[in-house]
Amino acid sequence: MKQLKIAIIGAGVIGKRHLAAINSTNRAQLVGIADPFPASTSVAKGAGVAHFTDAQSMLDCVKPDGVIVATPTEHHLQPTLQSLDAGACVLVEKPVTATEDEATQVIEKSQQSGKPVLVGHQRRYYKQIVATRKLVQSGQLGQLVAVHGQWNVRKNDSYYESDWRKKWQAGPVLTNLIHEIDVLRYICGEIKSISAETTNSVNGFEKEDAAGLLMRFESGALGTFSLSDQTVSPWGWEFATGENAAFPRSGQNAIKFMGTKASLDFPNHVLWHTGDNSADWTSPLQSETTPFVFEDAYIAQIEHFCAVIDEEALPISDAQDAARSLRATLAVYDSAESGQRVML
Repeated sequence: MKQLKIAIIGAGVIGKRHLAAINSTNRAQLVGIADPFPASTSVAKGAGVAHFTDAQSMLDCVKPDGVIVATPTEHHLQPTLQSLDAGACVLVEKPVTATEDEATQVIEKSQQSGKPVLVGHQRRYYKQIVATRKLVQSGQLGQLVAVHGQWNVRKNDSYYESDWRKKWQAGPVLTNLIHEIDVLRYICGEIKSISAETTNSVNGFEKEDAAGLLMRFESGALGTFSLSDQTVSPWGWEFATGENAAFPRSGQNAIKFMGTKASLDFPNHVLWHTGDNSADWTSPLQSETTPFVFEDAYIAQIEHFCAVIDEEALPISDAQDAARSLRATLAVYDSAESGQRVML
């Protein structure tokens, strides 16, 4: 099988994660890294590929089949457009862009170039999430009535030494809640409206310290979610799953899906139901647990990206789909600023 030529734009933490995934597949070969920061030269040297200080120079030189855009969110747009213009397929980190207008530009450029854009919502590759989607949409919980989730951590102080991480684009809503919104859309269906509040009372940075939101899904189900990067807790996806080595695994569930017949603790997949008894509060509850099994979603993602490049598959999360997750996430800011419910 011919190896596909893959280039990376952005050699930070997430860029290195993609690099490791490329090294774990036989379908792809890294051919270049573009990043203006001096520290990135050692990353390229360690990977045995050429280093470039700008994306266009790299695209002109190595002519990749696919490009991974792993820059900070506010810098997603231009390298994505440049890569599409160069005839490459693109895997851009989530969120697809920082604004809806930018997302529209990406969608239009993808259509014009005929090259697909895959957005890095890597949680969609976990079997546990796919199984939860099937369970909810099959009606095994009955009618979905309510969803409650949280992502609460305390990031270390050194995380904010870089000024860009103090800006709103790098806050937990756009950086972390975007994952949760995308997962909830994928499992429960589209979100109809959002009401939200945010606060920056701890650090006083431009970015928020915490957010609380109420969602109404098109199905009629209601959802609540709390989020903070300034709270010490065991409740969050990374803590629950051990996906990120920087988050010590707690194994605690982070989301609850509640229906008229049964409820589900997630991601440990604890299904609560009354068996053959009547599904009401007079019947004893029993539980069935399917423990979370860790999978490297980034390896699954790069394999899927290669399949997309080779036209063997369509993007599991394309630019249009990712734009809907972005819209719902940005609605948190819109609602918090206006004090009004935002219709999507």
